[in-house]
Amino acid sequence: MKVSELRRLLSHNDILLKREGGNHDLYFSPLTGRTFPVSRHKTEELAAGTLAAILRQAGLEKTEVS
Repeated sequence: MKVSELRRLLSHNDILLKREGGNHDLYFSPLTGRTFPVSRHKTEELAAGTLAAILRQAGLEKTEVS
């Protein structure tokens, strides 16, 4: 999954963009109460482990991605 697709998925699930940074944006998940970074390189393909970690921090299931 590309970063741009992940960002779209996060916004559709009401995960809030908290702050824009240099290389990463910070998102806040009201589901988990956690803030987590997401790369700003939109065309970059995310590694499977990185994607799984971001989804876990956001409170989303891997099945919601498919």
